[in-house]
Amino acid sequence: MDLRNAGVTNTQVLSAIERIPREEFVEDSFLDQAYANQALPIACGQTISQPLVVGLMTQALELHDRHKVLEVGTGSGYQAAVLSRFSRRVYTIERHQDLLEEAERRFESLRLRNITTLYGDGYKGWAAQAPFDRILVTAAARIVPRELVEQLSENGGVMILPVGDLAGADQEVLRVRKEGKNFTTERLFPVRFVPLVQGMPGGQRN
Repeated sequence: MDLRNAGVTNTQVLSAIERIPREEFVEDSFLDQAYANQALPIACGQTISQPLVVGLMTQALELHDRHKVLEVGTGSGYQAAVLSRFSRRVYTIERHQDLLEEAERRFESLRLRNITTLYGDGYKGWAAQAPFDRILVTAAARIVPRELVEQLSENGGVMILPVGDLAGADQEVLRVRKEGKNFTTERLFPVRFVPLVQGMPGGQRN
């Protein structure tokens, strides 16, 4: 009800959030706050987004069950799990191997069979699996990454991502719509996300 009152009105999104046990995705020390409407820290200096932001960003994707979705920034795996409930297949990329392996264990435990993972540089997207009907970025970029726009479907592809100051002081979620080679952007709401980092930890290459 809190999410509905705050603007998450899509019943499929609300149902997905209700069905995914958020306590499975938070650190043990924060289990008592698993269902609080707030972001929580996870390993590698990352966060699990507050349920309201997950709901609003997922709703803004305008998903249906035939869509092929790319998520940039697996993190705990919570957002990918929500997406998996009502999209055809979710491809998710994470640059921190420890986080990705833990997320994979959670997907297996919850029997989420339509999620495919990649250890790599999310800024580059996943060209081998493109085009994607939908792309969701869970870290803030300074500008809209051209590599990701290029991997959007030219037939009404939609990308949702936070853009702005990487320190988190002035960020907003944008919706990118692509038709043919052209795209438009729409401002949605203010947020605060960790930065979208190019490259791999320690200079590794994906």
